[in-house]
Amino acid sequence: MEWYGLIGKKLKHSFSPGYFNKKFQELNLKARYALFEMENISAFPGLVAAQQHLKGLNVTIPYKKEIIPFLDQLDETAKDSGAVNTIKIDRPSGKPILKGYNTDITGFEKALKPLLQNRNVDRALILGTGGGAASVAYVLGKMNIAFTLVSRNGKQPLLNYHDLNKKIISTHLLIVNTTPLGMAPHPDDCPAIPYGYITKDHLVFDLIYNPAETLFLKKARQQGAATSNGMEMLKFQAEEAWQIWQG
Repeated sequence: MEWYGLIGKKLKHSFSPGYFNKKFQELNLKARYALFEMENISAFPGLVAAQQHLKGLNVTIPYKKEIIPFLDQLDETAKDSGAVNTIKIDRPSGKPILKGYNTDITGFEKALKPLLQNRNVDRALILGTGGGAASVAYVLGKMNIAFTLVSRNGKQPLLNYHDLNKKIISTHLLIVNTTPLGMAPHPDDCPAIPYGYITKDHLVFDLIYNPAETLFLKKARQQGAATSNGMEMLKFQAEEAWQIWQG
């Protein structure tokens, strides 16, 4: 049996096992998808050594950047973005060869493009500086949308959440949350931005998909903004990962 899985720190509420195991059943494949929680990325080599039938992995918070030193090869988009969310494992001579990819890029781009139709968006705020932020930044750069990263410890050229004011919010009509704030099981959390300055001209995107409407999205919607969660992005990136594993 072939095995696939997801590595991250807290995975209890993950969408991936249900998605992939259903796919395997529909395709009549002898394969399973499992969750591999890790308190520290240093446990990764032991996982690969112990799971000899492991063919592919997804990577989630907080290891999308930290995983890179453990890989043998990187796809061009993973190299350029500095983040990996998909790993293909080959064993041509018994020894595992690990190649990293970034399917978040494809997922976010495919999810975002339809939402930008008939919208005049030329600047964006990216909340967070982790692996998800790196993927979003890559896509926005490709689409010629200027972006600024926002961090709790913002230093130039980043912004701190305390720096956000009416002028900044009003001139950045796309706001993307890449932080885990608001993710189940903590739905009462949200990024500390001045929501009162969001308008109907804004598009607000949250990479979180559980819950379907985070507090971040709810507050933006109440201001009249168009909103989207990360479910479509997740499906697109999952299909891209599957193509990589099978290719």
